Amino acid sequence: MKINLNKKQMLSISGVLVVGAVIAWLILGTNKSQMETDEHGHDSHTEAAAHNDAEHHGEEAKDGHTDDKEHADEEHHEEAAAPQKGPHGGKLFKQDGYAIEVTIFETNVEPQFRIYTYLNGKPLDPTASQVTLTLDRLGRPPQVFKFVKENDYLKGDAVVEEPHSFNVALTAQHGNKSYRFGYEQIEARVAMTDAQLKQSNVEVLTAGPARIKSALSLIGEIRFNEDRLVHVVPRLAGVVESVAANIGDQVRKGQLLAVISSQSLADQRSELLAAQKRLSLARMTYAREKKLWEEKISAEQDYLQARNAMQEAEIATQNAQQKLASLGGAARGSGNLTRYEIRAPINGVVVEKHISLGEAVKDDATIFIVADLSTVWAEMTIYAKDLNTVKVGQKATVKATAFESQSSGAVSYVGALVGEQTRTAKARIVLPNPKGIWRPGLPVNIELVAGEVEVPVAVSAEAIQTVRDWTVVFGRYGDNLEARPVELGRSDGKFTEVISGLAAGEQYAAQNSFLIKADLGKSGASHDH
Repeated sequence: MKINLNKKQMLSISGVLVVGAVIAWLILGTNKSQMETDEHGHDSHTEAAAHNDAEHHGEEAKDGHTDDKEHADEEHHEEAAAPQKGPHGGKLFKQDGYAIEVTIFETNVEPQFRIYTYLNGKPLDPTASQVTLTLDRLGRPPQVFKFVKENDYLKGDAVVEEPHSFNVALTAQHGNKSYRFGYEQIEARVAMTDAQLKQSNVEVLTAGPARIKSALSLIGEIRFNEDRLVHVVPRLAGVVESVAANIGDQVRKGQLLAVISSQSLADQRSELLAAQKRLSLARMTYAREKKLWEEKISAEQDYLQARNAMQEAEIATQNAQQKLASLGGAARGSGNLTRYEIRAPINGVVVEKHISLGEAVKDDATIFIVADLSTVWAEMTIYAKDLNTVKVGQKATVKATAFESQSSGAVSYVGALVGEQTRTAKARIVLPNPKGIWRPGLPVNIELVAGEVEVPVAVSAEAIQTVRDWTVVFGRYGDNLEARPVELGRSDGKFTEVISGLAAGEQYAAQNSFLIKADLGKSGASHDH
């Protein structure tokens, strides 16, 4: 079919074609520009990513960054990476395919660091890494551990002291790369402010030098002072007529204890009376014969015989008096010659009585024991190893075990012999007993002062506590109180020497330190490795 177009129509069609061509050109130009922009932006991102990756891995970046940037990025990794549990139960740290596991091994050995290394998840030869570990404890200078290969791990060159509470900084070198890791481990630590300490009445002191009295602790028993203990015996056989004293009675010297009727005493008194009569007659005869001889009435021989008879009567009378005095009986005139009075020989207490009314007693029977309890003996048992330590005159403190009482004295006697069976010797201290507190038979503890010594570091005895199987003192560092295992030396009950574990100048909890131990138990702190 033939189409006829006029000039006007041709111009219109041409215009539409031109406009369409312009629009098409504009559209094509815009897409090209956008593609160029997208390609440029995508290249820039790739370059930036490559640049950052090079910085992160320690390679020289295109813009000239060096290892300074590497160190910063590694520190960032250290903060971000939380330790996981490794195959050997330790703390596992990873970075860029390299991993290191830190353990504290203490089965049948002193606690030691053991380190295992890995690369891409597989065990790595321990010699391929150089590792250094630094411990930072409260109140202590940093401790650096070096490591050497042992079996399939690296072993630390020092013991990891308890408690295992510290900050750890770990540096590892593998190939041409360095790695840094760190973690914190806390145990046996309690936080308490000054206000909390004051509220709990916990006293904080400073460890330092002190004078400690070295003492020897012995066991002993209160006994009668045998120098002031009297066994009363009648010395004459007889029958008891009366008893005036009982056990526990306080008696004075010369006080009547009992009366015995004794025929032996009557015979002795009769003998004395007869001797006295003969002496009186002999004196009268002597006086008469002397006068007659002086007046030349009688012979001198009669005078000498009278004098001799008088002297013999005097001797017989004195003999009878001494016999009676040795028996403790007084001379009597026409009274009851059999009455024998037994009187207290000293001031004291009747501690034993073995006499009763109507009883026939022998002349050697112990009928009373009277003890002067104004002083007593503290008798102690000394083992052979301590014999050279105990000396006469040594100061001592005696403490009752049954009640609160103590007294001081000095050693008055040390036995010269050691018992064949016990292999011990006896020693005693004389104690004043004005109030009668020290009763014979009472068990006591005796502390002998062996000397005084100056020690460089000591703590109050109240500060010493037990945590797990450690003997500890709670050191104070800022607001933290941490158990410090200590080795102790000499003690006098007030201060105790610290051989190791706490330094002079360190603060520690003294009075009521057991409250800190209680708080530690409540916190349930574990022994984490």
